Amino acid sequence: MSIRSQLLKGILDGCILAVIEKEPVYGYELSRKLQASGLQDVSEGTIYPVLLRLQKNKWITGEMRPSESGPNRKYYSLTEDGKAALVEITQEWEHLSVPVNQLLKRR
Repeated sequence: MSIRSQLLKGILDGCILAVIEKEPVYGYELSRKLQASGLQDVSEGTIYPVLLRLQKNKWITGEMRPSESGPNRKYYSLTEDGKAALVEITQEWEHLSVPVNQLLKRR
């Protein structure tokens, strides 16, 4: 596993929650939004296990909706617990990223 993959694995939950917070999305759409934000190496195969875990944690819910171009799609939305988790993840990221950036830029 590459260093980038390892780093991304640690913050992917927060990235996914942040996308879902803006609007309910289905898995493929979520993958495309993450890729458009610069996370090109996040594939659908990576996303679905994370979505399942987030559902088990009760941070998101899934709802089947009709699709205009094929079978029904499962749209994911944040729960109140998910919103609280996103706030906590964001705060922890801010606390970690500042000192890490300072340490790494000192080289």
